[in-house]
Amino acid sequence: MRPRDDCREKVVDLFAGCGGLSLGFEAAGFATHGFEMVHSAVETYRRNLKGPCEEVRLEVGFEYPVADVVIGGPPCQPFSVRGKQQGMNDARDGFPVFIDAVRRLNPRLFLFENVRNLMFSHRWYLDLIIGELEKLGYAVEFKCLNAVNYGVPQNRERLVVVGHRSSFSFPRPEREITTVADAIGDTMETIPDGSRLLTPEQDAYIAEYERKSHCARPRDLHPDIPSRTVTCRNLAGATSDMQRVRLPDGRRRRITVREAARIQSFPDSFEFCGNEVQQFTQIGNAVPPLLAYRLALAVRRTLEQMDAVPEQLALRRRPRHVQTTLFNI
Repeated sequence: MRPRDDCREKVVDLFAGCGGLSLGFEAAGFATHGFEMVHSAVETYRRNLKGPCEEVRLEVGFEYPVADVVIGGPPCQPFSVRGKQQGMNDARDGFPVFIDAVRRLNPRLFLFENVRNLMFSHRWYLDLIIGELEKLGYAVEFKCLNAVNYGVPQNRERLVVVGHRSSFSFPRPEREITTVADAIGDTMETIPDGSRLLTPEQDAYIAEYERKSHCARPRDLHPDIPSRTVTCRNLAGATSDMQRVRLPDGRRRRITVREAARIQSFPDSFEFCGNEVQQFTQIGNAVPPLLAYRLALAVRRTLEQMDAVPEQLALRRRPRHVQTTLFNI
């Protein structure tokens, strides 16, 4: 009898980062194999997840291990509203690699996450991506999901795209909302080790920023509501937009790495590698594991539906030959 791990569906995670997406899939019973180019993120993945993670810069033509499912978060900087929005002209665009991986592996299902702006300012490019994936014989569906609806104490809207040859249902939102206090209520009124208090000059700058922007409610974290979106910029950067809490005495401090991780729904047992900036960057870039887990359960349901379909019927849905042109792959 084969070991239990050999019986689990294999998942290849491209642009895996520190493993937020893989963590959710492992929790749902999948065996993961990550690929990531940033050393500190690779070390974090290896320390916390069961599956391996290869430190490599992915390119078109890369040879992957056999997988049932391909997942990933192609770099979002080319499409983020905070970036230069160069789209496919940005060297960091990871979609040619993702499409090539799907073509090579012919997985039973694929899933990727990206910024919601891909649905708007860059909708033409999203349509091209979907078109190339449909040529590979997949039905492609997409939806903008807010992580706050899946147990994450944070308003975080992200585009999720799924390709399958059966049917797929996105996870239903939960009724109860998790707040900042649910995540960091035990620390947000304290000064943990490693905390950084804002200087009087920073406080004055933030007050002026909020006055000029007609901010009705200060951008501090409030215990009774979810956090605003956690990003690399508002975690690691000492800007007026930083994620911060107000102490009972009126002083403000930047949140810690562990508090940021909780707001992203990482368990306290999850250890981050690298220096503080690298850890904040990993957290800000990650898919919240609780959202990833709900998506993984939806993926599992689809695979179970596919297993119930006769193999001959499933094979008829696959094209015998596919020629892709848009990404020169």
